[in-house]
Amino acid sequence: MIQFPRQSLMLALPAALLLSTSYVAQAATLPSGLTEQEIGTTVEHARSAFDVPGIAVAVVQDGEVVFSRDYGRRAQDKTSAPVDGRTLFAIGSNTKEFTTTALAQLVDQGKLGWNDRVIDHMPEFRVADPSITRDFRVSDLLTHHSGMGQGAGDLMLFSHSTFTRPEVLAGLPFMPFTAPFRSEYAYNNLLYVVAGALVERITGQSWEDVVQKRLINAADLPACQSTPPVKGQTNVATGEGESSVLPGKSALRLPAVAPAGSIWCSADGMARWVQTYLNGGRAPNGRQIFSQASRDALWGPHGLLPLPDTADATKTHFRAYGYGWFMEDFFGLKRVWHTGTIDGMVSYVTFLPERRSGIVILTNHDDHAATYAIATTLSSYVATGKSADWVTHFLHEKTARQAANAKKAAETGPGSPTRPFITLSHDAQQDYVGTYRDDWRGPITISRRGTDLRMSFSHADGLTGTLSALPHDLFVVRWDDRGQDAEDDSYVQFERNVSGQVTGIKMQVIGSDFSFDAQDLNPKKVSTSVAEGTQTP
Repeated sequence: MIQFPRQSLMLALPAALLLSTSYVAQAATLPSGLTEQEIGTTVEHARSAFDVPGIAVAVVQDGEVVFSRDYGRRAQDKTSAPVDGRTLFAIGSNTKEFTTTALAQLVDQGKLGWNDRVIDHMPEFRVADPSITRDFRVSDLLTHHSGMGQGAGDLMLFSHSTFTRPEVLAGLPFMPFTAPFRSEYAYNNLLYVVAGALVERITGQSWEDVVQKRLINAADLPACQSTPPVKGQTNVATGEGESSVLPGKSALRLPAVAPAGSIWCSADGMARWVQTYLNGGRAPNGRQIFSQASRDALWGPHGLLPLPDTADATKTHFRAYGYGWFMEDFFGLKRVWHTGTIDGMVSYVTFLPERRSGIVILTNHDDHAATYAIATTLSSYVATGKSADWVTHFLHEKTARQAANAKKAAETGPGSPTRPFITLSHDAQQDYVGTYRDDWRGPITISRRGTDLRMSFSHADGLTGTLSALPHDLFVVRWDDRGQDAEDDSYVQFERNVSGQVTGIKMQVIGSDFSFDAQDLNPKKVSTSVAEGTQTP
C-alpha cells in the first residue's frame, strides 16, 4: 500500500491558469472544505502533469450546481477552440448508469424485477452453461460477477467492431466462463449490451430512444445525447488519438456497445444528472425520473471487489459494485462513483451522498490518471477539508509502470536480444495462410502482401495488422492503426496437428488493455483458399 503525507495541494501557478471560460456560483456555496482555488490548482496541476488538452469540471452541492469551470481546448491541436460547459465529451462507461436507470424505471412501473430471470423476458437468452442460463437474473447482468473473464466479448464491441446487438447476443453462448457463477469480480461490457437489449424488449423501443426520451430529455440534460455527434455539431471534443468529427466526419460509431458506453454529454448535462441522483431521482425541473427506492437499489452494494492500492491512504475498508456504480467507504463516508473511457476520452462522476456533494470531470485524454487524481483530491477536500498530493502520486505510479514495462520489453519482449524476430521463407509463410473461424468472433484471415503475412478480422473496419515471426510458430501482430490499438499488439500462436498441418490459433495480448480479449478466441483453420498476393486493407 502506498502512503504519503496529507498536505494542501497549493502550487504556485500563474493567475491566468486559474481563469476559465465559464464560472457559476460563489465560492461560499462550495462544499465545506473545498475552495475555488483548490479546484483550479488541482485541475491545472493534473492537466500539466498528464498533458491533457481539455478538462471540464462541475460540482453540485445541496441540489445546486455551485461550480462549473472549463480548462483548455477541445482537441490536441493547440489552435482548437476552448472547452466550455456545453462541449460534448464521450463519457464511455458512465453510460452504464443510464442503462441501469432505464431498467429502474421499468422496475418502478412494475414491468421488471431485479431478481427476475432474464429468460422469462428474453427466451432466446443463452450463456455457455445451461444451468447458469436458467438461473441468470436481471441483477446478474449488472454486477460484473457472471463468471466470464475480464472484458469478455469486448472484441465484438470495440477495436473497430461493426457487430450489431443481435449479433452480439448470438455470440454470447460461446463466451467461456473462467470462474464460478457469482464468485469473482471481472468487469464486463458484454452483459450491459444484453441489459440494453432487455430495455428494448420490454419497451418496444430502441435503447437509444428510451435513454434519450425518458432520461436525457425528461430530466432536461443540456448538450447530452445517446448517440455520437454527427456532421454539423461543432462544440465537440476530440479524444487523444482520434480524428476530429468535424468537418465532414461522424464520431466513431460502435453499434453494439451503446448500452455500455455510447453516450456523449457535456459538463452542464452531467451536472444536472448528478443533481437528479442526489435528489432521489427528481430532476431540477421537478419531474420524478425514477424513484428514490430505485436510486438506493442502484447505489446498494451487490458484489464485492478487491480493495484499491490506495486503501490505507483513503481509509477504505470495502469496495463494491452496485447496479452501474462503484461504491466504497472513503474517510468514513460512503462514496459512489464511476469512470468511463472511450474514443480517447475519460470521464469521472463521483458522489459523497452524506455530504450532498457530487463532482463531474470530463477530459479528452486517453489516460485515467488525470481524472483519478482530480476526483480523489476534490473528494478528499469535501470529506476531510484537506488532501494528499494525488496528482504526484498517480504521476509517479504511471511513470514507474511505464519504466517497468519498457525494461521488461527491452529484456524479454518480442524483438529483444533474447527473443529476436526471424525471417520466414515463402514456403514457411504459406503454411499459415488461410481463413480461420472463431465461434463468437467469426472469420479471421491470414494472407500474404508482398513479403509480409497479414492478419485481418471480419466485422471490423480496419482491425488489420502485420505478423512478425518468432520461433516455434509464434508471431506478434502489430495493428496498422497505431493510434487506437497500439497497446493491443498480441502474440499469435499457431497450432499444428500430429501431421504438422496448421489447424488453429491462440492469441494473448501483449499490452494491458483488457478490452482486447484475444485470449478468449479459439479460431480453427477452415480454408487455405486465400491466394498469394491477396491484398488486405
